[in-house]
Amino acid sequence: MVVLDAGLIDYREALTLQENLVVEVQKGGAETLLLLEHHPVYTIGAGGDSGNVLDPGIEAHRVNRGGDVTYHGPGQLVGYPILDLGRRGRDLHRYLRFLEQFLVELCGSLGVPGFTVPGKTGVWTAHGKIAAIGVGVRHWVSMHGFSLNAAADVSAFGNINPCGMPECRITSLTLERRQEITVKELKALAGERFAALLESHLPRC
Repeated sequence: MVVLDAGLIDYREALTLQENLVVEVQKGGAETLLLLEHHPVYTIGAGGDSGNVLDPGIEAHRVNRGGDVTYHGPGQLVGYPILDLGRRGRDLHRYLRFLEQFLVELCGSLGVPGFTVPGKTGVWTAHGKIAAIGVGVRHWVSMHGFSLNAAADVSAFGNINPCGMPECRITSLTLERRQEITVKELKALAGERFAALLESHLPRC
């Protein structure tokens, strides 16, 4: 699997990059984990409610992923795994649970206890939601993925009902640790840990 650091990138540019990589994987090319940050942007999943965008002046892109509305911006690690799930069990539920386990372990490696909540997708700490997940699949090749708040400005989530949950508090690794955790630090840990867990949780058939 290739791990590609795309830096700080516009959302539409990243979407085009994902779409191109999906085509390559469908043709038998290498699976890729894109790691990046976005300029500030709000996105709404295919089945999401635009009413969860509380400020009508905010631009929000509707995209072909699961989940509701979320925020992406600097200080947040975004990961887009482009994987051939057709050769990894064809089980979307299992893939989502794998992403959660990866994020829980990534948080744990930095001394932040994370956990999942039955009936909801994502990762929480005792102080709020720290990571969101929303995926899309085209002919069993995955796109979109996860976001983990490193040092993100969590006040930006105040313009939305995150993931369609008005009561949802948002936290970050920096707030949890009370010291800055950078996206650069996370990228180094995430690429290695993701590849190792992928082969143990979703081995290729």
